[in-house]
Formats: sequence, structure tokens, C-alpha cells
Amino acid sequence: MSARLRAALPGWRTALVGTPLWAALLAASAAAWLLLLHRFETSQWQTILAVFALGGLLAFPSGLFAARLLAPGASVGPRFAASFLCMGLASVLGVAFVFSMQYRVYYAQWHEPFPTIPWFFQLAFTGAGAVYQFAVLGVRMLFPVAFVALFAFSLWHARALR
Repeated sequence: MSARLRAALPGWRTALVGTPLWAALLAASAAAWLLLLHRFETSQWQTILAVFALGGLLAFPSGLFAARLLAPGASVGPRFAASFLCMGLASVLGVAFVFSMQYRVYYAQWHEPFPTIPWFFQLAFTGAGAVYQFAVLGVRMLFPVAFVALFAFSLWHARALR
């Protein structure tokens, strides 16, 4: 099992180039959405782009690792499917996580002190509310730019591991 985990680790060059590139693609997807809806006039556009970029920084290494772990030595089709699924989920979850942490920082002023039981409930429900809000309002910002990039990356990844 440890050999399989080591084999699933992406190379340092791939991680070094791919991580900032994926972050830029997710931020570009959010920027395209904001541009199409004429929302760059809002005061929060920099925060939105930063949330998507930070989510992309988290998503690339974890999604690539999961994709390589899910279909080692498989043919092109299963590798494409694993890459598409893992990178897509990692991207959505990475951005949702960053969004929920930003949400948590905002609402922390009204939460109880750290080690109390109400604090854990407040953390859980604030995080759940943030993830739900992102699922309803934020995921659509990944279309069409990030979806096309995900398809292209999955195709490249499936062919590169021959």
C-alpha cells in the first residue's frame, strides 16, 4: 500500500507548475462569471477571486493525488474518468472550504470561546451553512471556464500516464 501511495504522488515539476496554473484557471473562471454579469463594480470582487484562487491551490495537489491513486495502471478511459471526478470534486471542495473559512472568520465575533461545546456546534453549523451557500451560489462560477479546463486537464492527464 505504501508503494501505491508513493506512486500516486505527483512529481515536483507537475505540482510546481500545475498548482498555480489551476489556481489561476479557477480565478479566471470566477472573473469570467463576474465579467459576464457586470459584477466587477462590486467591492468584493477581489475577495471572490482570492477565494477561488486559494481553493485552486488546495485542489490541484489533492485532486491529482486522488486521481493517480484511484486508477493506477488503468487504460485511458478509466484514468480520464478518475481525473475528471477527482479534480472536479477537489476543486469544488477546495473552494467551498476556503469560502467556509472566510465565512467562519466573519461570524467568529458572535461565536462562543474556543474550547466550549457551543463553539463546536457553531463551527459545524456555520461551515455547513457556508458550504450550502457556496453550492447554491458559487459552483455556477466554475462554468464554463473551469469546466472546459477540467475536461482538458483530464484528457491530458489520462494520456500523460501511459
